[in-house]
Amino acid sequence: MVLEEYLNYRNELLDQSKDDEGFTQENLILSQVLPSMLDAKLIDSEDYTNSYFKSTADKLKINAYSINESGERLQLFLIDENSIDLSASSNDLMVSTKASYESQFKRCTSFHNKAIKGHLNDEIQDSSPVRPLVSSISSSQGAQQFDVVEIFLITLTATVSLRGATPQPNRIEFDDEEIVVTYQKNRERLTKDLIIKKRIIDLNFLYNVLISQGSREALTVNFEKTFGDSLYAIKAADEDYFESYLCVLPAPIISRLYKEFSTRLLEKNVRSFLQFRGVNKGIRETIRKEPEKFVAYNNGLTITATDGNISFESGQYKIKSLTDFQIVNGGQTTATIYFTQKDGFDISKVKVMAKINVAKEATDEELEELISNISTYSNAQSRVSKVDLRSRNPQLVRIKSLSESVMTPSGKKWFFERAKGEFNTKLRIAGSNKRRLAKEYPTERRFSKELMAKYYSAWGNQPHLVKKGGEKIFRYFIEKLTGEGEFKKPINVNRDFYEELISNIIMFRRLEKIYGAGKNSMGQIRSAVVPYTLSIIFMITDGDKKSPSFDLLKIWLNEGLENDLETYLTQLLKLVNELIKKYSDSDDYGEYSKKEELWKRISSSKEIIEFIGRDDTKKIIDKYGISKAELKKRKGANDNSEEVNFKILNDNVLIHSNGVNYYKSIQSNRELLTGADERSLSALVHAIINKKDIEDDLVSFESSLTNKFRIEIPDFFDNIEREESLLYNTLDYVITNYNKCVNKKKNILLEFQKIEAIAKAKKIKYASVFDQIGKNLVKGIPPTIKQLYYAANILKDKSVKELKPKTKQLDLDKVRIDEFLMRKMFEWDSTAKILSIKERTYIADFAWGLKKLNSFHEKNVKRHLETLLKNGFKI
Repeated sequence: MVLEEYLNYRNELLDQSKDDEGFTQENLILSQVLPSMLDAKLIDSEDYTNSYFKSTADKLKINAYSINESGERLQLFLIDENSIDLSASSNDLMVSTKASYESQFKRCTSFHNKAIKGHLNDEIQDSSPVRPLVSSISSSQGAQQFDVVEIFLITLTATVSLRGATPQPNRIEFDDEEIVVTYQKNRERLTKDLIIKKRIIDLNFLYNVLISQGSREALTVNFEKTFGDSLYAIKAADEDYFESYLCVLPAPIISRLYKEFSTRLLEKNVRSFLQFRGVNKGIRETIRKEPEKFVAYNNGLTITATDGNISFESGQYKIKSLTDFQIVNGGQTTATIYFTQKDGFDISKVKVMAKINVAKEATDEELEELISNISTYSNAQSRVSKVDLRSRNPQLVRIKSLSESVMTPSGKKWFFERAKGEFNTKLRIAGSNKRRLAKEYPTERRFSKELMAKYYSAWGNQPHLVKKGGEKIFRYFIEKLTGEGEFKKPINVNRDFYEELISNIIMFRRLEKIYGAGKNSMGQIRSAVVPYTLSIIFMITDGDKKSPSFDLLKIWLNEGLENDLETYLTQLLKLVNELIKKYSDSDDYGEYSKKEELWKRISSSKEIIEFIGRDDTKKIIDKYGISKAELKKRKGANDNSEEVNFKILNDNVLIHSNGVNYYKSIQSNRELLTGADERSLSALVHAIINKKDIEDDLVSFESSLTNKFRIEIPDFFDNIEREESLLYNTLDYVITNYNKCVNKKKNILLEFQKIEAIAKAKKIKYASVFDQIGKNLVKGIPPTIKQLYYAANILKDKSVKELKPKTKQLDLDKVRIDEFLMRKMFEWDSTAKILSIKERTYIADFAWGLKKLNSFHEKNVKRHLETLLKNGFKI
């Protein structure tokens, strides 16, 4: 049953990894998988550098690589192309032997071995995307820089054990290997041990990240296995929630820990390694000059764990292993010790005090509070931002509520996935509503909190930070939202903010489309070129006190880019693509574009100055600009307007639509329920029967219980019959009319009283509820669930068509048919498949200049455009 869930998830991944022509692409698979690896803290960023190389004759392959945040770990990504074959059977996708994976890994390890020996230098052309990687691996600089090579095999297969009657999920692990590499430093020939780590990223791993809603993978440190001996400690405290131990750690152990696990050790540390600035410089100098005094000068490490293998033998405590090991204070000390040894300094005489706190049956909240307090009260720390990076951050909750309340001018909503796997879980349990959900929120109108951080931050002056991705850009985004760190005040997260956010997303994604991917793209550095391009537009508008701001509202109203803006941005994309290559000090453009110095060079370059001085730049700013005073006035007028939060009602609709039978079916699985669970379920059933609003604590309970059932008995949801979707449609009806009033500056109460009058004329029951709903909405209060039940009667009357908002008709005679519009039509229809293949090919011929467009053909293209517009295409 669990294996069926794995395979279902595989189908979703494959569907989301298709290009415009419907073919599954390996680079798109990688883009789907890396965010899950980031959630599990296996990598520091979802950003990667494409380095596709395959030699069938030599059995070599690599897809991409990245370098971790502190620069000492090279991570190689390899995709098993057989696992993404659409014709593969279920049996083909079950892997039970280590040898099957070993043969895949060997393609990448052989590639690395050949590269490190310089055997590929003459075989790889300068234009090949793998060239910078091969050059780096084979150089003395690369040999000196990388201490660990981590190979990730990405395979959409399920790892199973065949020992029982039926296949069961299994995990296969590979031991680390060490190879000796030689390199030159200051004309001296040196050798060092390079660790090779291999990790399988299979369906088991990906599905578990999904259902755990992005929880990181707990890090277990086995001291006996890694260092050959336990840690010897004294017990300092034994409290209700934790026990504390004190010990002295030799610096070589700390250095080895960092080499083995890198930044995973510091995941809960609120400070990042700052490259020997400030306190790090002092730590480094003490190691060099007075190593014996280090233990006296340094405040030491504070370590937390959720469990440990600890014994009391011969009068002392022995710590054999710790589970969920985290250095929550002393991260700078740890990293500095490692890099000081890496630079050739002796650390053998350095010792560090360590306090180890092992939680005892602590909840996640209790553990988070403990760690937060440790960081706050430690006098070794200077002021540190205490920003909440979790999905329950109040500003993220506010954005979520806006995503459920605000509709686009054409009546569509976007789905903000605040927690990992949220949309997938909704689909999984939706039953008959699954198709409605998928249609309401297609992939192009969904975004995660990590993607939101990149999209929003790209509209600013930090494109190098956007390129880094990962927690770097997410922390920057959250601090900006909440007014923490370098930011003086929080952002007012209201409708204006949300509309601009969606505009940012539309621009970012459209530029990605224009740049392209694979063979037909402008190049191989899209993830750098797009944010750099947007930052230049920001620089000459919002970022310039003398210039008008860019009116993002125009993109929101059009739900896309107009042709002139798209043409202008395309030219800028091409220019930036060339400038990144021109001004980089490294052939590895992807990595170098993470440096602020490159952004400064490009933004002040003569090429950019000439570009922004052109007439077409003036035309774009004239058309899309808005004076800063006018923009401030417009936003100020909306600051005090009370936006209705429909989230609570939306949660209620989900639960009430599930129906009484759904929760009674859950109640029948008593072995999975506690007494408190059964009482809460009874309260839910009572609320549904009596059409009552459900409190927040019961909503949270329902969500966690649903996830528990998804993990324990995933096929449970296949056998449940749900109520009709009338409540969903009614909620949508209310929100649509509310948004129509807000967008068109109409009187909300009068609009809903009009609906009441029409309903009364048609003798629809409970018509007066619309007057009550209107009065509540004016006060910023959403309807109650009981009011929504009453309002649902209007949708039972099939004749009530005039109440639905009408969309504005487009005058096709005024539409300019050019290659950008035709490409947009082709790309959209490649997924929607409204036109025939012949009609789609006809458009493509003109879109890419294969045939010349005349008045006759333009008339035909407009006819096809009209067909697409009727089916949801937007210009």
